[in-house]
Amino acid sequence: MTFVQRTVLLGIVCAAPAAVALAQTPPPGRTPFENRCGVCHGGDGNGGEYAPGMVAQLAMRTDAQLATLIREGLPGRGMPGSPNITDAEIGELTRFLRTLTPGARGATGSPAVAAPEAQAGAGGARGTGGGRGAAPVRKMRYELADGRTIEGTPINHALTDDIQLRTDDGRVQLLRKAGSRYRVVTSKVDWPIYDGSPTGNRFSALKEINKSTVGRLAPKWIYTIQNSNRLEMTPVVVEGIMYVTGTNECYALDAGNGREIWRFQRPRTQGLVGNAAGNINRGVAVANDRVFMVTDHAHLIALNRFSGDLIWDIEMADWRQNYNATSAPLIVGDLVVSGTAGGEQGVRGFVAAYDQSTGKEAWRFWTVPKRGEPGSETWVGAGIDHPGGVTWMTGVYDPELRLVYWTTGNPSPDYNGDDRLGDNLYASSVVALDAGTGQLKWHYQFTPHNVWDWDAQQPTVLVDTTLDGQRRKLLVQASRNGFFYVLDRTNGKLLIAKPFVKSLTWAREIGADGRPVLVPGKVPTPEGTTICPSSHGASNWYSASYNPSTGLYYVQTLENCNIFVKNVSEWAAGRSYMGGSTRQSPEGANQKILRAIDVKTGKIVWELPQTGPGQARGGTLATAGELVFFCDDQDRFMAVDASTGKPVWQFPFNGTFRASPMTYQFDEKQYVAIASGSNVVVFGLVD
Repeated sequence: MTFVQRTVLLGIVCAAPAAVALAQTPPPGRTPFENRCGVCHGGDGNGGEYAPGMVAQLAMRTDAQLATLIREGLPGRGMPGSPNITDAEIGELTRFLRTLTPGARGATGSPAVAAPEAQAGAGGARGTGGGRGAAPVRKMRYELADGRTIEGTPINHALTDDIQLRTDDGRVQLLRKAGSRYRVVTSKVDWPIYDGSPTGNRFSALKEINKSTVGRLAPKWIYTIQNSNRLEMTPVVVEGIMYVTGTNECYALDAGNGREIWRFQRPRTQGLVGNAAGNINRGVAVANDRVFMVTDHAHLIALNRFSGDLIWDIEMADWRQNYNATSAPLIVGDLVVSGTAGGEQGVRGFVAAYDQSTGKEAWRFWTVPKRGEPGSETWVGAGIDHPGGVTWMTGVYDPELRLVYWTTGNPSPDYNGDDRLGDNLYASSVVALDAGTGQLKWHYQFTPHNVWDWDAQQPTVLVDTTLDGQRRKLLVQASRNGFFYVLDRTNGKLLIAKPFVKSLTWAREIGADGRPVLVPGKVPTPEGTTICPSSHGASNWYSASYNPSTGLYYVQTLENCNIFVKNVSEWAAGRSYMGGSTRQSPEGANQKILRAIDVKTGKIVWELPQTGPGQARGGTLATAGELVFFCDDQDRFMAVDASTGKPVWQFPFNGTFRASPMTYQFDEKQYVAIASGSNVVVFGLVD
């Protein structure tokens, strides 16, 4: 041994006791963590014998929310509180907890994840990166079955049969074992936006799952989004990666098996009013290398779709003025278009488009004019100051016509129109907007002077077909007010308007002028008036679908009536603004019925009545396999023959659906996915 070697060795030996002593000095907060949290959640927060992992949930809460959680616990879920903990201990404990989150420096001083681009701050403002239980990893090289090699950082590096690999270009490649080597897999047929395509038809050309094979359909994998017990989103799949959301959360998953690739989380907004306060988010849109989604407090954000990093974050509207947001954006060329919610709180609706690269606003269309502007004459009274007409449902797009079609909410207050006499444009309408400028090209109002809470934000589908001997570009909708509409989408001309439910008492018909012929006395009163459909509507936001082969539009409908009551409401920030209420009427069947409607005639071709409480909120999916998938009122996921409505397959979920199905092809196999409760469940064929 040389002198230098002996000197280095001696230095190491001499330094060892000091290093051990340093390691034995716990960082501030570790002791209270181990005493109060670690015994159940594990010493690293990733789960123990008595409680699940907590690390992934930390980014969802602010320091103040963590303090409340620690003090109050979750008694209903078996987590005791610590009411006597001091503020000083809370501070130390919170700071220590933040070191456990992926991307922060852990208690030992080691990086919690390998990929620096996936690191997150304490507020979860960036994607937290990595899969569950992420740990330091190094670059790996894998031999592919075709003789090539691929190199990158494994995200789920402990797995051997499947690997999610982040390569040097920042992309994610999905690998599967092929003997002693690997092969790269991806999705061959994607579902890149909420409705699958800009037309909104929820139709897929996939047909591996069909009437002959659907009997072999079974669950393939499940992914659970914690703290989200009423998922309403539709999964989106692009190049083998599935994107799913909860409120202020986005998760990227391997679409073949559900392995988590990254997650983005930020705390929910405290003091929020409206639907988003009920933890509703309906999903994302994907374009190029970006994922777009709304936050509960009416921001639109762009994430890197391979890492979850936040690219930009813009405020669409001030949530303190009752705005919120719930639905998936729409991709329109190089723009991303979104609306907001808050109609029950009296906000002023708008549709806005933003540059995908920068987040800069390109245009904005207000759905209700200001006083003195054209259209304001349809608002007589002070109601125009807090008008509603919000735009919370995802629109559709015709790239050939360069028109964006967006439906609008009902006017505010919902049940009292005394201070907003007139038609109240452009509430309860569909507006056709120039995709480049947002300029209004035409509109059609389904329910003028709406006092029944029947917004127009039911699914709209763009259909190209032959009608009356000529090729037509159509827009179709089964409206919440009980009528099925077919419009010429080039100019807004009404072509067909027919009832699609039996429980319809507010109007006799839609006249030749496109306006409803009202039944006298069927409006809300202080004493209460029985009116059909109910305030929930003959249909609602849950997705409809259209199969071009059958020419049928498939929609879940509701036969029901309500007693509508009118009262006086005053608008205030942070409060609802309804002008009345509704309650169940004894005169209604309260029955869900799946109906297939011929878009050329408006006639119902077949229907499938269901038994249940009328509470199902799941939509439909049509495929070239001659199937319609839907969520029935007995909490079953079902498939029926697209031509006859005959049931051919079912799977019991035993939980009310609030989401709509989709389908995609991954590694040459077709899958069908649906969200229910807290779970994303993916089905495929078994041998």
